[in-house]
Amino acid sequence: MRHLLKKLLPSVAVALTVTGFSLPVPARAQTYPIDCAILLCLSGGWPASVPCAQARAEFIRRVTPWPVEPPLQIWRCPMGASHESDRLSNNAGRIFEVLYRIDGRRPLQSLPVDNFFSTNQALRLVQDRADIDISGPEFNFVRSIRVFDVFIDDDRDDGDCDRYARVRLGSYGLQGDFSWQRSNRAAIPPAFGPTRSGCSLRARAVFVEWRDYQGNYGFERVDY
Repeated sequence: MRHLLKKLLPSVAVALTVTGFSLPVPARAQTYPIDCAILLCLSGGWPASVPCAQARAEFIRRVTPWPVEPPLQIWRCPMGASHESDRLSNNAGRIFEVLYRIDGRRPLQSLPVDNFFSTNQALRLVQDRADIDISGPEFNFVRSIRVFDVFIDDDRDDGDCDRYARVRLGSYGLQGDFSWQRSNRAAIPPAFGPTRSGCSLRARAVFVEWRDYQGNYGFERVDY
């Protein structure tokens, strides 16, 4: 995985094949789907490169209020429809297959060996989630992304400690679908910083954390 990342990342700005569409060489960095770059660069721990710098900047911009958006919108990265009826045991190579088919051909599609022409096998059309099966552990780095929208206002009123916290947690489901839910200050990761300090603390920030393909931890806090 690491070897492939080092080999392929320099070419992301000049060659990206998605479902049969090939960009000319050279191509401007902004011409490739930014979420495909976010997906790949995040998995590799944001390697030093112009495409990954731009991808990370967009990743952070999306959690900069307002509004707070999903930092990775995987449904905007077309990775190819699938006919597969049984999930493959390992989809790790699929990331590179769908993003870097520089031979100008379509990404490979997973078709059942039996009933190849079966009318029961329809293209899997999806919305707001990945268009291939990413439920395997090799895509845990997608589900590791968590976004905390935090407002803390602790103050002393008439000798009493008046504590208030409003926390929303955004997370990704099994197939990359993003959703918000109510949370609390106890769930905020330590990397955020103090969430309770005597009776005088005010914090208003969006905090995003993630782990890359190898499990290395990263985070960013945006105060506003």
